[in-house]
Amino acid sequence: MKKQPILIYVLLLGLFLTVGQTFAQQVYQKPKLSDKNSWSLVLLPDPQSYVKFERNVGIINMMTTWVKETADSLNTQFVLCTGDLVEQNDLMNPNGKAANQNSRQQWTNIRSAFQRLDGYLPYVLATGNHDYGHVSAEYRSTHYDQYFSAEQNGLNARALREVGPNLNGASTAVNATFEFQVPSGKKILVMVLEFAPRDTVLQWAKKVVDKPIYANHEVILLTHVFLDKKSQHIVKQGYKIEDANYGAAVFEKLVKPSKNIRLVFSGHIGEADKFDGHLGFRQDKNAAGKTVSQMTFNAQAMGGGWHGNGGDGWLRYLEFLPDGKTVKVKTFSPLFAISPATQYLAYKTEKNQEFEFSID
Repeated sequence: MKKQPILIYVLLLGLFLTVGQTFAQQVYQKPKLSDKNSWSLVLLPDPQSYVKFERNVGIINMMTTWVKETADSLNTQFVLCTGDLVEQNDLMNPNGKAANQNSRQQWTNIRSAFQRLDGYLPYVLATGNHDYGHVSAEYRSTHYDQYFSAEQNGLNARALREVGPNLNGASTAVNATFEFQVPSGKKILVMVLEFAPRDTVLQWAKKVVDKPIYANHEVILLTHVFLDKKSQHIVKQGYKIEDANYGAAVFEKLVKPSKNIRLVFSGHIGEADKFDGHLGFRQDKNAAGKTVSQMTFNAQAMGGGWHGNGGDGWLRYLEFLPDGKTVKVKTFSPLFAISPATQYLAYKTEKNQEFEFSID
């Protein structure tokens, strides 16, 4: 007799969950702009775990295909990626557990994913610690240049303005700037810097942002390491490379003294299946008294940890409203959105995942 109330409770709970899930599926809406005159950029987090396992490659391909397919409806102007494009830069014998794709395959995988955007959207890719050395920044050497160049995407070549110092004096897009004129008429300068940039790179970057020609541009800085999960500037990391500047040093030497760096995007951090461990956001003033909004966004250990599916397909799209000040942030997964059975999972709506901030 005592089991009957429990059974009824379980049945009612199951019915409630089913109805709730069905309702959530019914109210799913495809990503769209809140104002038809807005424009957007897409931020892709560290893709290394998508490309290191053959089984996960389809997810990053789906993500870039989604970016391409929604470019018109979201009025997407360009795409940014936070780095760690591969898991191992120069490893030919993966053990099958940490990865089952060797470095050549990983670089080919990520090149193929972004190749889908060639001729449709420009994209700027940061280099992370895993894009250097043997496995992770044992030395400053990367195969990035063999797989990515401005010429491969004509839209990138058209936007390229300044090229900074790479190793051995080579000119590549590892340290570079790209200029975009958004629908409002405002000019945006996207500056990408290598993982833990050297002093010479920061000196070059400072000279560029101080040029009179860019005085009225809003500068977006894209680099791999900047904030930790407590939204503090990262002071030090345990990599073997020398002459390395991490978040705190980059802020003090470049961002704070500038008058037009207004946004900083980075990735790098993460905890297995804990999204909060992948995120950071803070605002500080620069030398002109303007607010610099700094966002760290990653997802690589979501979807099963470090050896899982690579990040559940999470990305962010940022809507810049016509007022020139308001930015709306949405966290979205094309992987969950593709099926009616999982569409209710396609958005993250926590206050640190869906929010607004202002550019003063």
